[in-house]
Parts: sequence; C-alpha cells; structure tokens
Amino acid sequence: MTPTPLQARRALIVIDVQNEYESGGLRIQYPPIAESLRNIGRAMDAAHAAGIPIIVAQQSAPATAPLFATGSPGWQLHPVVSARPHDHHLRKTLPSAFADTDLGPWLQAHAIDTLAVVGYMTHNCIDTTIKHAFDAGLQVEFLMGASGSVPYANHAGHASAEEIHRVFAVVEQSRFAAVMSTDEWLHCVRTGAQPLRESIHGSHQAALKRAHHKVTVAA
Repeated sequence: MTPTPLQARRALIVIDVQNEYESGGLRIQYPPIAESLRNIGRAMDAAHAAGIPIIVAQQSAPATAPLFATGSPGWQLHPVVSARPHDHHLRKTLPSAFADTDLGPWLQAHAIDTLAVVGYMTHNCIDTTIKHAFDAGLQVEFLMGASGSVPYANHAGHASAEEIHRVFAVVEQSRFAAVMSTDEWLHCVRTGAQPLRESIHGSHQAALKRAHHKVTVAA
C-alpha cells in the first residue's frame, strides 16, 4: 500500500447485517459470524470517527417469505448495527443495494467516489453490489473479514462456505474491488494509503506461474 495525495471520498455500506444470519434460517458459517460481526462493528466505529458516511441496507421480503419477512425477528437489524449511528438507511428487495433504491443518487449527492462494502452474504448481495458499484464507476473496497457465506448444495454441485467465500474474494480482487482485511482498511482510513488493486490478466498470470512452480517442485 502506498500513500496517495488524493484522499478518497469514501462511504461505508453495511449490507443486510440482520438476525437471519446469526439466529435465523440462513446462518453464516465462514468466517465465524462472531468474527465478522466484530469486524463490522470495528469498521463502523472507524468510519464514524473519521467522518465517513455510513449507509445501512436492510433486506426486506413479504410477510409470508421464509427469510427476511418484514417485521419478523430475522428481518431486524443485528444489534451490532442497530446500536451504532449511521447516515442513511435503505430497504432493498433485490441482491444489489443499488437496485430499486436511492443509493446511487445518494452517493452522487454526497460526491462519493469510493464505496467500502461489508455485510452478508459474500457471494450474493455483497458480490452483486460490488459489481453494480464497479459498473457505476466507483472505486470499491471489500473487507473480506467483515462478511461471510453459507454452504450450498444443489443440482449444479456443492460447495462449503469457506470455498464460496474464498473464491468470490479472489474474483473480486481480480478486477472489481480491492479486497483486504479489516486491519488493512483501518490503515487506509487512518493514513490515506491506497489499497492494492489487481487485474484479470495479472491474476491469471500469477495463477499460471503458481501452477508451474508446483509442477517444477513436484518434478
């Protein structure tokens, strides 16, 4: 990370940190939710102290839905978020926090050029929001220790929560976001350092080099 003379105009978006993911029907397995919740709280505290606006997004579904039914205990914001101050709150019904909400106009009105993203789930609403922000021309930062995934099994196959979280983080870093730990993000906020950003080509070449090294060592 290297210092930059231009300070990022950041906002922190906290996506869907709701009880459903801790005690409801969609319990985060990786990283352990206690760890990601702690990091979400740390990020919110640092943002508030630095004057970085905080946006809270809340997934909402009809009262008959099996998950995030509006008004249900699982729909409620987790206390880690509800107990902390924020600058803007939005309800969403689709994966992207931009879809059918006022997030885009709000960011423009506040001259935001960099969006830091935390919350749940890495592979669903986080991924979709990151890519929507990227396509909108924003610089994106993803705090991978302040997010999490669940395992899946369906007609296409199966994957553990760790596999899903790790693979999506690698893909985000290849183009769409600067992926970092919470400590690294706090350092950027404190010092103005620029996070590492990489490319599809560079990520692919690094993978080929890694595979070649493994073959050479095995031989």
